[in-house]
Amino acid sequence: MKSLRILGIETSCDETAVSVLLVSKTSVTVEQDLVSSQIPIHQKYGGVVPEVAARSHVPETVSLITQALGGGMAFDAIAVTSGPGLATALRVGIEAARVLAWLSGKPIVGVNHLEGHLASAWLNPENRKRWKFPLLALVVSGGHTELVLMKDFAKYRIIGETRDDAAGEAFDKTAKLMGLPYPGGPQIAKLALEGNAEMFLLPRPMMKDPSFDFSFSGLKTAVRLAWEPWMKGPTERQEQAKRDLAASTQQAIIDVLIDKTTRAAKKFKVCGVLLVGGVSANEALRTQLAHRLEQELPVVAFLPSDRKYITDNAAMIAAAGAWNLWRGKKSDWKKLDADPERSL
Repeated sequence: MKSLRILGIETSCDETAVSVLLVSKTSVTVEQDLVSSQIPIHQKYGGVVPEVAARSHVPETVSLITQALGGGMAFDAIAVTSGPGLATALRVGIEAARVLAWLSGKPIVGVNHLEGHLASAWLNPENRKRWKFPLLALVVSGGHTELVLMKDFAKYRIIGETRDDAAGEAFDKTAKLMGLPYPGGPQIAKLALEGNAEMFLLPRPMMKDPSFDFSFSGLKTAVRLAWEPWMKGPTERQEQAKRDLAASTQQAIIDVLIDKTTRAAKKFKVCGVLLVGGVSANEALRTQLAHRLEQELPVVAFLPSDRKYITDNAAMIAAAGAWNLWRGKKSDWKKLDADPERSL
């Protein structure tokens, strides 16, 4: 199959991203990979404000597309995130993609943002050498915690998902409770390095439940109750308690994620496990999951080779767009719209 040059556009939340990939089933060349983060804008609010995000996407989308296509670079197709995500933010990227599809006459495909995260691991050349279906993906981000069975490119089955809060949301809200800045996940991971994970006895919600579903709302409540006695304590003791609680919270979340993932990998006899999504940047999760899989199956853990592909980016959207095009899936540019609740 010949290579496709795909223009990827991602505006689902607080990152504006545009990428150009030259891709075939055996090779990927990232020709352009541009990202503009809105984290400094949203930090003062303690989280993402949807309308602020959408307004910020408009000038950045135009600027990044202009840079990516500078000199009249040709492309064969357009891949744009159509959901899930913030509706107003998604529509900025979609409208830009629709205009380009109309002007160029090139095919367009609306990509599921979560599918993009799956494709982020495929961008790793070492992973592509060992890529063999079926695969299991643990998708962990601020808004999603899912176990996805991958039977082929663009062919999935969700076997487990969160019933309430996602793992990333649990990290962020725990951090906010302790007065840490947004985004909270990296702050918790940093504090955990100096904490004792056994100092606070926190629950492992649904870890023994026979399903592969997750729940983290109860853990958040337990963390709040554990932290309350320390909120007005002496500064030095409070700071150590904060480090210990961060370590305990992180380990509780990791234990649940790893246990469910390992059991699912055994049940479905997969050839490999993908760890993707923003929370996959957590070093403790990466290390412990890889060790557990190697010890008990053994199965390889597939991770993005470059940390910049872990967070939201357009290279993963372009790659997922290629998967869909290979299976004959295209969108009608006249009808393509945002689907904030889109599932795989």
